Amino acid sequence: MLLAACWLCTMIGSAQEAPKKFSPEQFDQELRQCIIKEACLTTEEAEKFFPVYKEMQQQQRQLFMRQRQLGTKKPNDENGCKKAIQERDDIEMEQKRIQQTYHNKFFDFLPASKVYDILQAEERFHRNKLRQWGRGGNRPGPKKNK
Repeated sequence: MLLAACWLCTMIGSAQEAPKKFSPEQFDQELRQCIIKEACLTTEEAEKFFPVYKEMQQQQRQLFMRQRQLGTKKPNDENGCKKAIQERDDIEMEQKRIQQTYHNKFFDFLPASKVYDILQAEERFHRNKLRQWGRGGNRPGPKKNK
């Protein structure tokens, strides 16, 4: 779920020209509104949650970029392949540790039921965006060379 979020955030930086230009700010605002609505966050809860959530996203984005670099070129030998796989596994484990750490931070100021609802809302939002982009609507992607 959050890996998908990292992927989407990474793709924001390289938005493709489309009928409507992709807006990272609009994407973030739509995600924020979705989370607030579906988790029934109060203004005070949202003000506490989103800065911590943004920290988590930034840490995950860094790991995702490292993982993405591993997949750009296949190593030439078996040892290189093995090292790349092990490093990828380590990155995925670190992503899960970050998730767990931040979920526990969320519990400091939100009830577990709202954290659960946030995670569900985030997952639904990203799944819906991927479907929308799959239909060709305002999607991020690699920049076109001019």
